[in-house]
Amino acid sequence: MQLSASPYEERLTAPRSWWLVCLLVGVSMALILLPFGTLPLLGGLAGGTAAAAVVASSYGSVRIRVVGDALIAGEAKIPVSALGEPEVLDAEEARAWRTYKADTRAFMLLRAYIPGALRIPVTDPADPTPYLYLSTRQPQRLIAALEAAKTAA
Repeated sequence: MQLSASPYEERLTAPRSWWLVCLLVGVSMALILLPFGTLPLLGGLAGGTAAAAVVASSYGSVRIRVVGDALIAGEAKIPVSALGEPEVLDAEEARAWRTYKADTRAFMLLRAYIPGALRIPVTDPADPTPYLYLSTRQPQRLIAALEAAKTAA
């Protein structure tokens, strides 16, 4: 079975300010190693910056895709036929669903630096997950891709 090209793909990359923080972590490591000389200082700068960059990059490497008849969000893969009507959440409503409205059984792919989100009910009675909470910068495009995948299936 060959999968067609993905009609929707989004990478939830870390904001630009995080890369400045990575550099500041490197500077901090350099200052810690300053008493040991120039070479450890440079090693701390390079090593601290690199380690922080790896952490920021891995946190921001999660993807949301619609491929064939499935929604793939991070590690989760669910057929679009098992999904209900998506609800676009503005920044305030998204914060509410991340905090006091959240259900502990829900699948949440959230990134606090992305203000908007999509809440999609799971309609499969065999699945205990009540809904998917997906941080997304393009909720309307994701809804359109889900609808297209449902009609194609």
